[in-house]
Amino acid sequence: MSEAPHLTLNQTDLSDLDPTSTVGVHSNTDPYVGKKPNTRKDSILASAQSTMDAISNHPATQSLKDTINNGPIAENVKAQTAKTKDEFADLANARTTPDQPAATGQPLTHYHSLFYRLLSWRNPRATAISFAASVIFIFAVRYLNILRYILKAVCWTLGATATAELAGKLTLGRGLTSQVRPNKYFTIPKASLERLLDDVEQLINFFVIESQRIIFAENLFATFAAFFASFVSYFLIKFVPLWGLALIGTTIAYLGPLVYIKNKDVIDAHLKQASDLAAQQATQIRDLAAQRTEHAAKTFQTYAGEYTHKAQETINQYRGRSSSPEVKKEDLPSAPKHEPVAAKESVPEDAAAATAAPAL
Repeated sequence: MSEAPHLTLNQTDLSDLDPTSTVGVHSNTDPYVGKKPNTRKDSILASAQSTMDAISNHPATQSLKDTINNGPIAENVKAQTAKTKDEFADLANARTTPDQPAATGQPLTHYHSLFYRLLSWRNPRATAISFAASVIFIFAVRYLNILRYILKAVCWTLGATATAELAGKLTLGRGLTSQVRPNKYFTIPKASLERLLDDVEQLINFFVIESQRIIFAENLFATFAAFFASFVSYFLIKFVPLWGLALIGTTIAYLGPLVYIKNKDVIDAHLKQASDLAAQQATQIRDLAAQRTEHAAKTFQTYAGEYTHKAQETINQYRGRSSSPEVKKEDLPSAPKHEPVAAKESVPEDAAAATAAPAL
């Protein structure tokens, strides 16, 4: 009979089983140090890890990381980001009710302070970002079918959740969507909802109050500006689409105050000159009107006196009176003192002959 095969173990090959042996002990920081790769996969992973470590520890890489994280560009980005956050915080804190009420004594809304702060460019980064966001929103509404994309997203979401639930129940016996269902559905806190409703109320009242202040000319300049804008829009709407009017109005609302702020001295000087000229012309017109009125009043008084005198004379003549000196009594004829005697009628001769002829 042949001898049964037997296996001889070398003690040096089982050094990992000896707790006192230090051969093959490796560091926790590098899983590949001291470990002999047994497969091709381990060799590839070890090679890739060593390559990544070499690249990461290379002086050029470290210099690039330092330049990106601590260089002037990174410092500038961090500074601008911090300033932008501060400006948005300042803009949010500006939402306070103005001390000056309306002409009727009613308090204004905190949106009056917010929009004044926003459009006055006191926080230029926040104002520029809001202007860019408004322009992008206008173009998005014009060129993107937002409602269609919203419906598409809702459709795909509901389809994915329903399919995952059905597939999980058919294959695993339990739905996949129900496994990620939260223990408690999200709800809006009452305090947050009340704050939101209060903001909506304040925003609506802002537009309501401002429209009435413009209509009743509380600020004459604002009323004329609104009149000019509506007058121009009336003609532009014939050949400019609605989104174009919205873009023009947004641009003027944001850039108009900026142009005035940058050229305040020049614009104020021209406005003062125009105001002085208008006041001078108004004074001249008022003086000329006063002179004309005075001359017309004098002329009217003259004609009125003349016509009154003539009318008085006419009335006196009608009543048998005259404004001439009084007539003396002897100038009038004396009244007869005897009764008048009736005169005998003369009979014509022919008539008398005709009467006497039958007597013969």
